[in-house]
Amino acid sequence: MKDQHEKIKGYRDLSQAEIDLMNVIKAKAVELGALCDRLKATEGLDQRWVAIGKTDLQTGTMALVRAVAQPTTF
Repeated sequence: MKDQHEKIKGYRDLSQAEIDLMNVIKAKAVELGALCDRLKATEGLDQRWVAIGKTDLQTGTMALVRAVAQPTTF
């Protein structure tokens, strides 16, 4: 659906440079997710810290996306 962001409150048009940055962030998030999966599958690690690290990485990548997107809503 073309221009669907216009139908969602709080979103704006992004420049090509911003779109490129978002795609870099999303690609790195996929890499970090794979690393978290690898750590989760590794015996002997403190899985509590793996889970905390995964959550913090997810929070961090969401913050980076919001830094680029600059939504106008909470």
